[in-house]
Amino acid sequence: MFASFKSRLAAGELLLGTMVTLPTASTAEILAGVGFDWLLIDGEHGPLETRETLAILQAVGEKVPCLVRVPEAAEVAIKKMLDLGAAGIVVPQVNTAEQAARVVQFAKYAPAGSRGVGLARAHKYGLRFNEYVQSANDSTTVVVQAEHAQAVENIDEIVRVPGIDAVLLGPYDLSASLGKMGQISDPVVVTAIQKVTKACQDAGIPLGYFGVTADAVRPYIEQGYRLIVAGVDTLFLSQSASILLNKLKKNPTTG
Repeated sequence: MFASFKSRLAAGELLLGTMVTLPTASTAEILAGVGFDWLLIDGEHGPLETRETLAILQAVGEKVPCLVRVPEAAEVAIKKMLDLGAAGIVVPQVNTAEQAARVVQFAKYAPAGSRGVGLARAHKYGLRFNEYVQSANDSTTVVVQAEHAQAVENIDEIVRVPGIDAVLLGPYDLSASLGKMGQISDPVVVTAIQKVTKACQDAGIPLGYFGVTADAVRPYIEQGYRLIVAGVDTLFLSQSASILLNKLKKNPTTG
């Protein structure tokens, strides 16, 4: 499954995912059952820690590819999530080619990188150690986020780092770094996004985009973005509950 996800991404297939932020495996199970191509497990924001991430991967990791967004471009965070059995990692705030190269190094076993070797869930606790180690470099998906003005400045160099499988654009953090907090349609933000888009397309690097609604991501799908994160578990819950409650309030029973 993991290798097929990476190959599907490289082949330009549209991969529709959503974001899991709640520390409950049941939430991930529900979203996996809906039929998303992949899930982004968010370990950067919110309450998700190692134990909750493990439970989510145990519940749905064999059913749908799960990429874990680590808190930062740090060695321990990256290898720990991969050892738990994630199909890949998403790394925030990668603003230089040097940072991107370190991400790849931490995610790949020697000789391609320096990922530490241990026995964990990804290795079936040692039962399939050799098989995993031999295939991991080719099957693990490495995604970096372009979500800062500095990343935009350096995007031409970032996309040429060997081992980067996709660039996921973070429009909200990007807008904030440009002094346009939340104004993702502002010309300054749009221009920055266009620069990232062109650099990735010129280098043949798949593009990803996050939006909270279908309408927000659809224009980017039309531009050729293929790694899509649409919606967040918490918003699905709150919005659906609000719609139901508002309908009940408009049409209360008369007794």
